[in-house]
Amino acid sequence: MFTPKYPRPDTAPMPASTSSATYSPSAYNPTAYAPAPVPAAPASNRPTVQLTAGSVLTLAAGGGVLVLVVGAVLVSMLLAVAITAVSVAVCAVVIRSILKSDRR
Repeated sequence: MFTPKYPRPDTAPMPASTSSATYSPSAYNPTAYAPAPVPAAPASNRPTVQLTAGSVLTLAAGGGVLVLVVGAVLVSMLLAVAITAVSVAVCAVVIRSILKSDRR
């Protein structure tokens, strides 16, 4: 059902431009199969960005500051999670000791 149905090679129809009498496999003309030329891209109306030494230095410094700020935020969030985990663990130990002493 899902397999394609191909005609047998000997019964396949010939293209209209060629006939069996004029077809010759050795007559290859590469210019007949040459791709059409691609049209040139239109000129852009956007202004070009000129990078000077000062602007490159400013971009590099801004990127460095951004990396430092994002790193500080991530480290502080990790520190907050660690402090919360330690405090929850201390509370669990205290509550466990209270309940254990209450049973005696």
